[in-house]
Amino acid sequence: MAALLHLGGVESSYGASQVLYGMALEIEEGEMVTLLGRNGMGKTTTVRTIMGLTPAHAGSIEYRGQAIQALPSYRIAKLGLGLVPEGRQIFPNLTVRENLVATASNRNVSANPWVLGRIFDLFPSLAERQSNMGNQLSGGEQQMLAVARALMTNPGLLILDEATEGLAPLVRADIWNVLEMLKSEGQSILVIDKNVDILSRIADRHYIIEKGSVVWTGSSADLRDSEDIQHRYLGV
Repeated sequence: MAALLHLGGVESSYGASQVLYGMALEIEEGEMVTLLGRNGMGKTTTVRTIMGLTPAHAGSIEYRGQAIQALPSYRIAKLGLGLVPEGRQIFPNLTVRENLVATASNRNVSANPWVLGRIFDLFPSLAERQSNMGNQLSGGEQQMLAVARALMTNPGLLILDEATEGLAPLVRADIWNVLEMLKSEGQSILVIDKNVDILSRIADRHYIIEKGSVVWTGSSADLRDSEDIQHRYLGV
């Protein structure tokens, strides 16, 4: 049975500057997988290449067995990949409610889809601020909105780039609790973050990349037991 997402030998560049070198990664249905590494090693480029925002000039990217590396980004999103991008990128001049419904769709044909009521139960602060413009929210509320907006597309795979960067500790804990709950409900997740302790507790498997290629992969137990790997590639 094909993996939900498969990357094999992927190479990608910004102009003449190559960033990914034979990038390989797999995610199975219902897994939470992390992409770890120091800044500038290709994590965000990997996400951008998966989503068709940065072209892959070699290798293969398959989602549910379908090659997607040559598709435009909007078609990749419609197949069921939901992105919470680095920097949140919510619509500042739309209300919270408008941000949520603008791209809403049951793309995964879920029997219990994410709709406004479920989102507001998950994030009560967004319910309270639903008439506020996106640029009137705090950083933590904007991140909640970015996660909620992706969930409203009912993705088969939820991708979070820097899931909790720059957030206050309480908000960060809220985001982790939400991700843990989503995983328990069978949501497939790819997450980039620097919080190795929490990721090694709630995620299934991990990929560490260095200079655009995978240098280590293993389970959470493997990662917890590999202090030398953490120190060498993550600086922790």
